[in-house]
Amino acid sequence: MLEIRPITLRDANSFVAQHHRHNQPTNGHKWSIACYDGDRLCGVAIAGQPIARKLDDGLTIEIRRVCTDGTYNACSILYGACARVARDMGYKRVITYTLASEGGSSLRASGFVNCGETGGTSWDTPSRPREVEQITLFGVERKYPAEKKVRWEKKYKRKEER
Repeated sequence: MLEIRPITLRDANSFVAQHHRHNQPTNGHKWSIACYDGDRLCGVAIAGQPIARKLDDGLTIEIRRVCTDGTYNACSILYGACARVARDMGYKRVITYTLASEGGSSLRASGFVNCGETGGTSWDTPSRPREVEQITLFGVERKYPAEKKVRWEKKYKRKEER
């Protein structure tokens, strides 16, 4: 049986560095949670302020990383747990992103709604060159897919609006 437990950002980022297919660890968070199958860590989720400044209204939280070792239902359990924590803390909206090529079944199972495609191409521009194609973190070399993203969200109403 899968169980949700707290985890430090350092330990969550270590798991992400070892297991995530295309993303690096994050540089900050509001909270991180872990999914355990018995005593075995099988997944993590990291939530923080929205990266997009226009979405950072103080009542929106972004699930920045969800990473598992492939354990069945771990992603859905982590998304659902993050959404419940956000609701209980008073957040009105939870957002996250997937690659356009990813299906999003775990998000739909957790009550998230597909809001459509958003950016996702390289941040490298002539006026501000960046080397984002390949990085090395925690001794692991990563390449970022220059692919469109899909934004997902889950909204909560105030008690008087229900």
